[in-house]
Amino acid sequence: MDVRKIVVVVEDVDAARTALEWALHNIIRFGDIITLLHVHPSARSRSRKKARLRRLKGFQLALSFQHICNNFHNTKVEIIVTEGDDEGAKISSMIREIGASMLVVGLHDHSFLYKLAMGHNNIASCFNCRVLAVKQPQAPPFRSMLSAEAVLDSSTDMDFSKIDLSRLQVPETPPPKIPYRICPNPSAIIWRSRKSRRRSRS
Repeated sequence: MDVRKIVVVVEDVDAARTALEWALHNIIRFGDIITLLHVHPSARSRSRKKARLRRLKGFQLALSFQHICNNFHNTKVEIIVTEGDDEGAKISSMIREIGASMLVVGLHDHSFLYKLAMGHNNIASCFNCRVLAVKQPQAPPFRSMLSAEAVLDSSTDMDFSKIDLSRLQVPETPPPKIPYRICPNPSAIIWRSRKSRRRSRS
């Protein structure tokens, strides 16, 4: 069995944590290597102290994601914290450098995937692996349902899948109707004969 390198993008949003938990439950298998990748934005100032604080904060965030992985046995986890842009270019270059076979991303309103789509005509050309974008449910859970929508780009080998963790709301069902017999069973009818009254003769 080939060892797969699965990269999970670490962000300080609930959608990223949900994506990691979903991946651990559904796609991670024995022997896979999980790479927790966090790209923090470049500091506008040249202060080394601020850059060091950003890197430390990013590493602490990645450690919290590693703590989620520790609840699953036989998981191999590595952490990469680097500096880059928030447009997704650094993430895509790191994925190619790692040689990842799969990328797991928590899809939210400010996701870098949207920014890549706005800046590139063909977003599939930015990756050379399968991408799983996990969308977090918005409403409180009633009953969980998983639906996946796969979009394949014919020009590349990349498989882009959107995993929508939606919630299935069970509608209220009316009580069952009791069937009414229009024609009852004849054997169940009790016939009662009525005695005719005779007038007494005087």
